[in-house]
Amino acid sequence: MLTTIARIGQHVGQEVKLGCWLYNKRSSGKIQFLQLRDGSGFIQGVVVKAEVSEDVWEAAKQLTQESSLYITGVVREEERSQSGYELTVTGVEIIQLVENYPISLKEHGVDFLMDHRHLWLRSPRQRAAMAIRSEIIRAVYEFFQENGFYKVDPPILTPTSAEGTTNLFHTKYFEEDAYLSQSGQLYMEAAAMALGRVYSFGPTFRAEKSKTRRHLIEFWMIEPEMAFVDHEENLRVQENFVSHIVQSVLKNCQRELKALERDVTKLQNVQGPFPRITYDDAIKLLQEKGSEIKWGDDFGAPDETMIAEHYDKPVFITHYPTEIKAFYMKPHPDRPEVVLCADLIAPEGYGEIIGGSQRIDDPELLEARFKEHELSEDAYKWYLDLRKYGTVPHSGFGLGLERTVAWICGLDHVRETIPFPRLLYRLYP
Repeated sequence: MLTTIARIGQHVGQEVKLGCWLYNKRSSGKIQFLQLRDGSGFIQGVVVKAEVSEDVWEAAKQLTQESSLYITGVVREEERSQSGYELTVTGVEIIQLVENYPISLKEHGVDFLMDHRHLWLRSPRQRAAMAIRSEIIRAVYEFFQENGFYKVDPPILTPTSAEGTTNLFHTKYFEEDAYLSQSGQLYMEAAAMALGRVYSFGPTFRAEKSKTRRHLIEFWMIEPEMAFVDHEENLRVQENFVSHIVQSVLKNCQRELKALERDVTKLQNVQGPFPRITYDDAIKLLQEKGSEIKWGDDFGAPDETMIAEHYDKPVFITHYPTEIKAFYMKPHPDRPEVVLCADLIAPEGYGEIIGGSQRIDDPELLEARFKEHELSEDAYKWYLDLRKYGTVPHSGFGLGLERTVAWICGLDHVRETIPFPRLLYRLYP
């Protein structure tokens, strides 16, 4: 019976067959201990010389790191095992013996590991991070499905920037100029006017020459947009969304979190409501701590970390100055110098994971913003139409998947949060 390590607990006392790879092995004379992996998990196979044929013993003895094989054995419970089970081996069928596998079990430098990312993914920590990423994605779809959202896929090739920036990848679209999308938001606003509550989930691209531990050139964004939703309700949706993701990982990925040595007590607190601090108060807090930041400056990574240190949950920083935020954000009705927006800052120094706002719904104000930001009304005519034909209050936000994975996993760098990271000066493999 061919099964997987993840399902091995269903077969206690039975003989099963696994397709797997050898991660590591050790021997104590007449017993060989095989550390096996099959993608779904890790398990130890025990080969006792007195209990198997000479052919099986010799086949096990030949196995090298990352050799592929079919193995048969009887499943038994083992509390000391990571999987909770162990395999008493009865048969070994070698598929391929590997010679000189490049990633040994010793320490390697980051550049070496990144050059061998296609193989590094097989290691226990990298596998755990990818499994948690997969669970986060599952939880994202679950949350929106259960809360009445429709999934809409915006284009990746666009004629303009979503936020009026120049940090875009340019390409030719036949005879026209085109860009790789940095956000699907504007298109999601159009979709919300048709379907009410929508979200997109796809790759986005930023041509920023950043080399920080928080930045990727290609990354994945979840971008919901909601008609008839104001700033306050937008924040409540974000609280519920992030809480759902974290609690889903805690429920379904205990082994992976353990493999990453993640302190889960710091995640157990992540349930709404989240604390809030206005931009004004955040500036005062930083100044009291000796920062030279001034009102009107944007926050850098050290500033966000300093603010987050005061809380054991993600914290909203609200009401940023109008001048440093995107053209489409709605001004505060009593303070037009600030907008109805918030950034959600993760604890433990992981920085901003969500940016969101209520959008401008007044057509005249939006046209004024276009002039202030020197945006082409011809290029954005369709976006202005959304305010011309049935405008309503609406809000949305964008969550960066890789930063969220880094925070939940407790990883130092976002390069370990995506299977094949695209970084400054790295396009291989």
